[in-house]
Amino acid sequence: MKLNRCLLICSVFISLVDYVISTCGYEACDLGKEGMINVHLVPHTHDDVGWIKTVDQYYVDEVQYILDSVILALEANPKRKFSYVETAFFYRWWNQQDDAIKLKVKQLVNNGQLSFILGGWCMNDEAATHYNAIIDQHTIGVKWLKENFGECGRPLVAWQIDPFGHSKEQASLFAQMGYDAVYFARIDYQDYARRKKDKELEMIWKASPDLNTELFAGALYGQHYGPPPGMNFDIYAQNNIQDDPRLHDFNVDAVVAQALKDATEQNAAYKGNHIMWTMGDDFTYQNANTWYKSMDMLIPAVNARQANGSKVNLIYSTPACYTYAKNKQNIMWSTKSDDFFPYADRVHGYWTGYFTSRAALKGMVRDTNNFLQVAKQLDILANRGADRSSDFALDVLKRAMGVAQHHDAVSGTAKQVVTYDYEERLADGVNQCMGLVNHAYQKLTNSVTTGFTLPTQELCPLANISMCKAVEASSSFGIIVYNPRGQSTRTIVRLPVSSDKLNVTDAQGNPLQVQFTEVSARTKKIPERNGSVATHDMWFTAQLPPLGFSTYFVSAASRSFLTNKLVKVKPASDVVISNDLLEVIFDGTTGLLKQISNLKSAVKMKVKQELMFYVGWDKYSGAYKFRPKSQSPTQLSQTAKVQVFKGSLFTEVRQTFTNWGTQVFRLGRTANHIELEWTVGPIPFNGTIGREVISRFTTDLMSQGVFYTDSNGRQILQRQKNFRPTWTLDVNEPVSGNYYPVNSRIYIQDLKRSCQFTILTDRSQGGTSVANGSLELMLHRMTTSDDSLGVGEALQEKGSDGKPLIVRGKHYLVVDTIAASAAVHRELAQRLFMAPVVTVAKTTPAVIDKWRKYLTLRQSYIRTALPDNVHLLTLESLGNNQLLLRLEHFYSLNEDSSLSKNVTVSLQDLFSTMAIKSVKELTLEANQYLEDSQRLKWNKKSSKQDYRPIGNDFAIELSPMMIRTLEVTFQ
Repeated sequence: MKLNRCLLICSVFISLVDYVISTCGYEACDLGKEGMINVHLVPHTHDDVGWIKTVDQYYVDEVQYILDSVILALEANPKRKFSYVETAFFYRWWNQQDDAIKLKVKQLVNNGQLSFILGGWCMNDEAATHYNAIIDQHTIGVKWLKENFGECGRPLVAWQIDPFGHSKEQASLFAQMGYDAVYFARIDYQDYARRKKDKELEMIWKASPDLNTELFAGALYGQHYGPPPGMNFDIYAQNNIQDDPRLHDFNVDAVVAQALKDATEQNAAYKGNHIMWTMGDDFTYQNANTWYKSMDMLIPAVNARQANGSKVNLIYSTPACYTYAKNKQNIMWSTKSDDFFPYADRVHGYWTGYFTSRAALKGMVRDTNNFLQVAKQLDILANRGADRSSDFALDVLKRAMGVAQHHDAVSGTAKQVVTYDYEERLADGVNQCMGLVNHAYQKLTNSVTTGFTLPTQELCPLANISMCKAVEASSSFGIIVYNPRGQSTRTIVRLPVSSDKLNVTDAQGNPLQVQFTEVSARTKKIPERNGSVATHDMWFTAQLPPLGFSTYFVSAASRSFLTNKLVKVKPASDVVISNDLLEVIFDGTTGLLKQISNLKSAVKMKVKQELMFYVGWDKYSGAYKFRPKSQSPTQLSQTAKVQVFKGSLFTEVRQTFTNWGTQVFRLGRTANHIELEWTVGPIPFNGTIGREVISRFTTDLMSQGVFYTDSNGRQILQRQKNFRPTWTLDVNEPVSGNYYPVNSRIYIQDLKRSCQFTILTDRSQGGTSVANGSLELMLHRMTTSDDSLGVGEALQEKGSDGKPLIVRGKHYLVVDTIAASAAVHRELAQRLFMAPVVTVAKTTPAVIDKWRKYLTLRQSYIRTALPDNVHLLTLESLGNNQLLLRLEHFYSLNEDSSLSKNVTVSLQDLFSTMAIKSVKELTLEANQYLEDSQRLKWNKKSSKQDYRPIGNDFAIELSPMMIRTLEVTFQ
């Protein structure tokens, strides 16, 4: 008995040792044979987290069976490999498995059979996503992989095979995350043909001139991520190999001959002697045995031909192993310094419509990201120690935002019912986190210690259409405005109310200047306002401390404070509005914007702005593609009816073009920019004409066909009409072929006059410059039909009344010298995407008195404001008295004479409520210490991460465009 017990214990010990010892990553790679064309068979599945079905439907109907089947197939043969991408799905599947299955899966990961590539919560879009949200969704994905699989679960390469174009900033982020390569399938058909001919489908992508980040990048053969023709071994494809010569359907010889031919042809398009076959497609491997059984026969059958002189060698592999094999060949690669936008799959086939598709969803995603950052900050600032009840709420919102970054989510290319599901998930996540926000405010205002309960805070998500059911009918309520930025800021707060007889006081009890505006007739007709009793919008200026909050109170007043006065406009006379910095002129005859002058820098610019629309080409313009019938858009109207209102905080010019196209220009009393609020819809629709609505600005700048757009809200890229930097463009779509994604801004310059016109956006849109001195941004789209790219329905969004959806958004206009413009648009962009968050609580005057008496009304949580060129990108809890901190230098080299310089931030006494014990630097994804990160070297140039030791004073130096990710331990 003792002997048996000893044998049992020894057996368990040996099995545990076998489990611990791993041969994952590059150590698990088969690098093929010298002198052969080594074909890396990469089994994979592409599983959209929503598109034709919702993310839940896809999991239940397909994905769970894929993972069940793959695990069994891998166990059956240790030579087999599989690569998986979408952590959102794997996380759900993992939680449904018992411990025995989990142990088997860990063994498969540790021996390199099952590998994770990309690792994000999803495969994010690259046009409509903001860099903050991209980083977040990758962080939650790789964090989960690390927690469950350790170092063997860390992805080594990125896999962006389905997004419809690829951004330079995305590549830079991947390099900073520690990836060795990125692979994609969709590049312009003209670019692909040139690269295939010149053997430049793989390259070194110089992703950031500021950071010198480089990344190996590869375009997949055939512009798709499926297998070679005839080698789709999915259960539905009926292409299975038969290697028994006794059977009538024996086909192995024919398949082998085709494989040898395909390998030779593909190898001719690539440098070196390694090529990749992507053995999978959308939602394949629901019966993995059909794939692996055929590949198990194909590999030895092809390799047996080597005895007869064949130079083709097939091996099971992964994208990481393929990368490693390429790296070992020490090839001199071509380089690329621009991006892969716009993407066309054929003549006239530009995928530039999705830059704007589902504008309301794009706005919701941006706003929700803003709120998520605030929720994470409040969670750590409240410092609830061992109480981690907030984790669930935060995880719900993080995962909802992660799914929303998917390349068929924020892109606007999913079915309508799926889009509703994305929006519902975001709304649910926000509602969950409002509980966290309230708990945090209870602690931060000292409500817990004083015994007086802070009234429950609520958001006003529809304030932009003058609706807030929480307080709009009340004459007594409190307001907390939280500033998530590391600098103090001032913001104008807008709240819908049902009276103009209201006072607003600040935390010190001082009365504030308030401006009331009547809700316009246009706004009252928006169906989503149904049930609202608000008659006015109340505006006041909030002065906010850095990383902190201020409280304001609203009470009844004895008289009206309607300070927004209608200004009489003389017929045919120009309308002029101004402050100390800007002057804006509207044409007295047409009512259109005519001129903007920067009084400080003495820049005077003619600027005409119009609402227009392109008529989309039936069957070609859809959720993905934009193809206008005419290259010349149609004006909504040649003139606009104008009303001018002047108030104590701002002056506004209201324009009505048609009953479905209106605008409001606002110029704040001290603003260095002009706010333009546009409202489009319901777009007239009779089923035969699709309208794609734009805002066009025509200036007197000599821009010479050159314009600039941002990359995911961060880098700025130069664009030139009808031009591509790395290949000669055959122009077949003069408008849609010149559209680019605009995530945060677009601008033009006149070098001779040294002036610049910049437009910032509140969401992702498509934009271009089709003529000298012009800029245009697409606002809203409605198409007559599907564009035959899979979604299967036309882009015809409906509002709550069943009529075409009305969308409202904002642009921000900046006119200045070239030298001064960066300081304005960089800072403004940060203020917009990390805007203060306003919460309200309906209450009584008696409660407000106690609120003032007992609670903290204003507080900052950093001792010294961050420098003007440093952004607090991430502040969130890691648990166990640790936090994740990302600091970002958000200027580029030579953009500004002072703000583009290196800057140092001391963390020693930065936070007022936390004493820092230690700081360790991480990669951007926060899944590896930076000092341990060793990336592959290409072209004999070191690709090691820029590791800068952190001293005992915790001083952090930042160079232009640098993001430093820090694990901070505090007392």
